[in-house]
Amino acid sequence: MDCSVELVRHLLQSVVYIHTTVGREHPSTRILGNERLGSGVVVDASGLILTVNYVVMGGQSIYVAFQKGRRVKAELVAQDFEIGLALIRVNRQGLVAADVGTGEAVERCDAVVLLGAMGPQERRATGGLVTYIGEFEAYWEYLLDRGIVSNAPNPGYGGGGLFTMKGRLAGTVSLNLNEIARSSLAIPIDFYREHRDEMVRFGRIVSRPRRAWLGVFAHAIEEGVVVAGLVPDGPGDRGGLQEGDLIVSLNAEEVASRRDLYMSLWRHEPGEALTFEVMRDNKVRRFEVKGGDRAHFFRQL
Repeated sequence: MDCSVELVRHLLQSVVYIHTTVGREHPSTRILGNERLGSGVVVDASGLILTVNYVVMGGQSIYVAFQKGRRVKAELVAQDFEIGLALIRVNRQGLVAADVGTGEAVERCDAVVLLGAMGPQERRATGGLVTYIGEFEAYWEYLLDRGIVSNAPNPGYGGGGLFTMKGRLAGTVSLNLNEIARSSLAIPIDFYREHRDEMVRFGRIVSRPRRAWLGVFAHAIEEGVVVAGLVPDGPGDRGGLQEGDLIVSLNAEEVASRRDLYMSLWRHEPGEALTFEVMRDNKVRRFEVKGGDRAHFFRQL
């Protein structure tokens, strides 16, 4: 890592530690627990902090700790359930904000530095190279047009920053992809840059078409897409889908891959009727599922 110690020290001033407490009645606790630890990056000296949504989702209380000074309470400003980002705000003056760049500033094989928090006063940094930039899909109904993968492991809890060697924030570190491969995924900062104003104004991105949500954990296998799990009381669960179902079609369109499933599903809005054909016990079965709204299902209570 060619990034100077002085530059890393300067960048770490914008990195914060986040501690969220979630009410036990919130549906996300069944998957993520009722206490969340995360990182965040100050993106505006007025107190605006960028992090990942799973850290603050459902939070009854959100506290932020800076490298120097006491922790302060934060308010939730905006959530993006599709891309996975969130904005919170603290009432504190004199903050050091990151130099917000663009995801286009990094290319494959570029050196990057990842910064994150592991405790109220504990900050860490790792360095590596960008190994992949492109489409990224995951099993929780998630697809990024452009994700940034580096061989630098996430140095802290989710929500830290991926910085260029010139010190510009190019992405939000979401998660480690594989402990063995020691790689991590970052969401390009462009998603924040392009939608900042509407997120701050409306608390969400209103310019993007709403997507139907199924509430399944989908795994790709040679035969197609299998339901590996369901969000309890989610649309798929309520509609009769079960773990182990092999999804054959959605509204009479063949589902050959996980990407096929997502793209077909997202052509519909929440509330629309969806017809699924699945293979279960060597028989094709049909289920009517009402498309859900992920943001409403996981809203703050």
